[in-house]
Amino acid sequence: MGTVFLFLIGFGLAVTGGVTTIAYMNFLPSGISWGDYLIFITGRLECYFLPIGFILMAIALFRYPHNM
Repeated sequence: MGTVFLFLIGFGLAVTGGVTTIAYMNFLPSGISWGDYLIFITGRLECYFLPIGFILMAIALFRYPHNM
């Protein structure tokens, strides 16, 4: 049960971080370069939820029992 909960928390964080990262891409048409965009998202806390969520999901998948 703990691994399922960990996976769901990771999934929620990954979705939040991914949506935020994509939403900040709306700055690109206004003339911001990719370098400036990357510098901007590294300074935003909610953009770190995407890799943290992926890591939590990977931990949950590797800890899930493989009894068959």
